[in-house]
Amino acid sequence: MNELLLTMDYVLSMLYLWLKAAHLIFVIFWMAGLFMMPRFLVYHQEAEHGSEEATRWIDRENKLRKIILNPSLIIVWVLGLVLASQGNWWTAGWLHAKLLFVLLLSGYHGWMIGYSKKLARGERKLTGKQLRLINEVPGIAAAVIVILVIVKPF
Repeated sequence: MNELLLTMDYVLSMLYLWLKAAHLIFVIFWMAGLFMMPRFLVYHQEAEHGSEEATRWIDRENKLRKIILNPSLIIVWVLGLVLASQGNWWTAGWLHAKLLFVLLLSGYHGWMIGYSKKLARGERKLTGKQLRLINEVPGIAAAVIVILVIVKPF
């Protein structure tokens, strides 16, 4: 009986490591998309509305959203919640802070998708400089999240 329990513990610990690896892989994909989309928005905004170039940026933005951003976001959340449950970290302060930052990044993700759709309709509410500054949001959030997960300051 003890051997069976040891085997089950081993299998669960290995499954945990695979889930953790998959979570990190999809975080990297998601972050790559979060860095790319604002740059796409800058170039799209600088293209004349209705031009062939603007149409190409709309296509690129849609592909980035459908192929990388949205699937990665979903997988990151699902795997992250599974890992938090497996680790029984729901009372950990660092996890609450991390979830806050991931929630903010998810909102940023949604805002970018919305802004790309506005650009596709010809609405240009921000300047190129503002979009370039907004591009810094995921980097700052990623740095904070990594510190929270690795250092676990509280």
